[in-house]
Amino acid sequence: MAKPRRGVKFNHRNGHSSGTDGRRSSFSDISEAASEPGSPDKTTNGGDTIVVQQPGISEYEKKKQTFLTRALWTFIMIGVFFGAMFMGHIYIIAIVTAVQIISFKEVIAIANVPSRARRLRFTKALNWYWLATTMYFLYGESVIYYFKHIVLVDKVLLPFATHHRFISFMLYIIGFVFFVASLQAGHYRFQFTQFAWTHIALYLIVVQAHFIMNNVFEGMIWFFLPVSLVICNDIFAYICGITFGRTQLIKLSPKKTVEGFVGAWILTVLFGIGMTNVLMRYKYFICPVNDLGANMWTGLECVPNPVFTPHIYHLPIWFPIHKSFSMTPMQVHILVFATFASLIAPFGGFFASGLKRTFKIKDFGDSIPGHGGMTDRMDCQFIMGFFAYMYYHSFIAVYKVSLGGVIETAITGLTPEEQMELVKGISKHLFNQGVIAEGVLECLNGAVRRR
Repeated sequence: MAKPRRGVKFNHRNGHSSGTDGRRSSFSDISEAASEPGSPDKTTNGGDTIVVQQPGISEYEKKKQTFLTRALWTFIMIGVFFGAMFMGHIYIIAIVTAVQIISFKEVIAIANVPSRARRLRFTKALNWYWLATTMYFLYGESVIYYFKHIVLVDKVLLPFATHHRFISFMLYIIGFVFFVASLQAGHYRFQFTQFAWTHIALYLIVVQAHFIMNNVFEGMIWFFLPVSLVICNDIFAYICGITFGRTQLIKLSPKKTVEGFVGAWILTVLFGIGMTNVLMRYKYFICPVNDLGANMWTGLECVPNPVFTPHIYHLPIWFPIHKSFSMTPMQVHILVFATFASLIAPFGGFFASGLKRTFKIKDFGDSIPGHGGMTDRMDCQFIMGFFAYMYYHSFIAVYKVSLGGVIETAITGLTPEEQMELVKGISKHLFNQGVIAEGVLECLNGAVRRR
């Protein structure tokens, strides 16, 4: 009787091999083990299992490849960002829109995986419908607010502008009714969880990104400064952390240190002051958008916000050195922006880290090679952009009568007869000021009388 050879495993009748613990290995376990780099290939020779060791990629080569990929895509993103910023505001708005959609898709995908297994046909379609409805409402609000002098005088766009909120509400109601009608017995908990998760994603990503887009309309500086402060703070925190970081800051991100946190704050403040002094010299950055066709070379024209105008500040008489100095108020405001970007905005990243730990994932996706998902790069930007919008409108914005506001008041608050009287009055005023000729005035008055 021949002795069994050592090191040879015999297959069971059902075709599955048993592990050392007696459990049956699944197909996915075998596939994953075989797909790992450096794992041995198993072949059979007359019923015997022969293990062939394949040469694997060294850890150094892996890190080198990851670093090169990450560096390449970092420069690509920087190039696209600055190229879009110099080409005009409309290109930055397109980038913000793309970031909205990709980030929403990544966050929704975290909790949307089981829907296919549950055979719920409309889960994914409803998610995209909520996104489209929300973006229609938010983008419409921005267009009407900043370009009402164009929208309200257009025959086609006027009904959409005057009834925009009602239209948006009815679109939401249609989705709500469709969601309720799609509820299936046995899946209620999962479907309502999806409903809640989708709305959370809409608020945390789409709504906050909408305020970033509004910052672009208020002036490129209110978009570029918050974005650059967050990016530089992240870089400074990494440099300070690996240089002299010792004390762990928060358990959600074990690599974050108190020393890196504080050091990045100081360096970010210095960077913000220097960058602000440069950007304030160009009207392309400090002027609100009044021409979507403008770019870095054509520039913009406006009366600068007083926050960019130097003021002379007098020190108390007992102060030992200079009795007065000149400074723009923006140099004080940038201290607040830099402090928020350093001390508060990183908690957006900590929140994202906690979310990933909850779902046991490393990254939100693989949208950016070497960096993970879009959400991994934008987690701090959303809350920073939201803060910039709120701070600007609370402490910096100058509210005055605008052409669009006057047209809106005239269209929505006056009867047609009163509007014609307004036209006559304005035309007479322009004639008295020498802006229009007498023939133009007679033509306008004749047209109004015939009406």
